[in-house]
Amino acid sequence: MPLAKGRKRRSARASAGLTFNHAMLYSRDVAQAVYFYVDLLGFRLIEQVGHGGMLVYARIRSPRGSSTLALHLLEPGKTLPVDDAVRLYFEVRNVGAMCKKLQATGVKLLGEPKVMPWGWKHAYLKDPDGHELSLYWAGPKRFRKTMSG
Repeated sequence: MPLAKGRKRRSARASAGLTFNHAMLYSRDVAQAVYFYVDLLGFRLIEQVGHGGMLVYARIRSPRGSSTLALHLLEPGKTLPVDDAVRLYFEVRNVGAMCKKLQATGVKLLGEPKVMPWGWKHAYLKDPDGHELSLYWAGPKRFRKTMSG
């Protein structure tokens, strides 16, 4: 919404107390998603819930920091979006080594790791459900403007 002339934008302090909790990814096979995120990417399993003999939900925590993901079984009759509506970014210091580790397990990269015009090194891949991921390293540039404008 555009600002009215003469009005100042409220600072982020106006929303004090707001904390991002987690993102939820819907999956056709939660057990396969848990394998990918826990065994291959190194997330830690917080909890998992089964129903009717199958895994229907899992909550996992990033190997570093406090970020969490919820993995939820896709409801019967629903489909996952086929477009690239969401991309998750995971920062890792040695992007190249992580990519080689993943490739050794059969994970296909969408392209080899490369330094982008804004100075961050990225590699793109998809999880078992087709959600696009970026493994990247920004280092100290992470909280700085990346483009002039």
